[in-house]
Amino acid sequence: MTQDEQPAARAPANHADVVIVGTGHGGAQAAISLRQQGHEGPIMLIGRDAVHPYERPPLSKEYLSGEKSFERIMIRPETFWADKGIDVRLGKAVSAIDPQAHTLTLSDDTTIGYRKLIWAGGGDPRRLGVPGASLKGVFHVRDKRDADAMMMALQTGARRAVVIGGGYIGLEAAAALRKQGCEVAVVETLDRVLARVAGTDLSRFFEDEHRRQGVDVRLSQTIGAILGEDGAVTGVELEGGETIACDMVVVGIGIVPAVAPLIAAGAAGSNGVDVDVYCRTTLDDVYAIGDCAAHANPFADSAVIRLESVQNAHDMANTAARAIVGDKQPYYALPWFWSNQYDIKLQTAGLNIGYDATVLRGDPETRRFTVAYLKEGRPIAFDCVNAMKDYVQGRKLLEREVERIDPELLADTDVPLKEMV
Repeated sequence: MTQDEQPAARAPANHADVVIVGTGHGGAQAAISLRQQGHEGPIMLIGRDAVHPYERPPLSKEYLSGEKSFERIMIRPETFWADKGIDVRLGKAVSAIDPQAHTLTLSDDTTIGYRKLIWAGGGDPRRLGVPGASLKGVFHVRDKRDADAMMMALQTGARRAVVIGGGYIGLEAAAALRKQGCEVAVVETLDRVLARVAGTDLSRFFEDEHRRQGVDVRLSQTIGAILGEDGAVTGVELEGGETIACDMVVVGIGIVPAVAPLIAAGAAGSNGVDVDVYCRTTLDDVYAIGDCAAHANPFADSAVIRLESVQNAHDMANTAARAIVGDKQPYYALPWFWSNQYDIKLQTAGLNIGYDATVLRGDPETRRFTVAYLKEGRPIAFDCVNAMKDYVQGRKLLEREVERIDPELLADTDVPLKEMV
């Protein structure tokens, strides 16, 4: 072989300039953003999933209900990643990180080297600590495998479901299962659904809506055990002794941040892993983004919080990518969320952390209204139900950081939010 015939120099197979752990929204966007920002070095994307990056929110909505195929929820076509020179390693978990050597070890004992590391590991479903929690027919909704297993159960005859947890994941799963013709009961330990994330007006609206759709909503109830026969679920026993018969259980009680290798390597963090305004952890050359990243959020009076949202994962990914290419810009993005249940579209702007008053804008009976959250007279968040204009204008209002708005004016649906500056 002559010198001219020598193959072009390549990066070592198990080394990349930037290694990204996690193939959800954050990890995928970090890889995309690095290329968009002009990064030309090798990028490696490592994920526990067996398939290329896809959107997570539809798993408990359109995908579970059969309204969207998997191809329609992929973040990019499978060929995109190779076309952009991004080495995707699927079905791999990280077991350890050596920040001094700039290496990480995979579950198959492969060692991967990096110059910069972006951790987008997300979280794992919080498990029930009751007897029977591992029976066949107990599901969580965190990845495609979970949703596929639930769909298989439906296809093979499951028609009675108990959803444990009245948060967004639980309610979305309940709505999707009702669309599939299931009998559904929702069991929530608190005295209203969405109690941790929304005010009473929104909670009562969704309770009423789910009951109208035929869901048996049980509030202030605690699970005693999951009952089974021949290894499969047959019912859920409540603390008071009552049993709800079912052939599948969906657990939606939150996530546990997947950061154990980072913490073991010395990164600071208690609820997730701590990051600064550029998404840097306390480990040299290691960034963290998305659900697992605890940060001082400017829209929460700089309280250190984690945000489990697509918006946060996407914007943090861009922040980390820019910092790596030398264009450092502090993370600053108004939080927003959404939830689809039946024909209801809920859109949320801002964070209602620490609110001391709410204003109802519109009538929930019309299934089109907004809840405004105030703190010392200042609007800090809006929950908009089938109210797109309020959502769009509310976001702009929050971004302008208006100090005070008269509650009576806020309640007047004849006055657009954009005129309240």
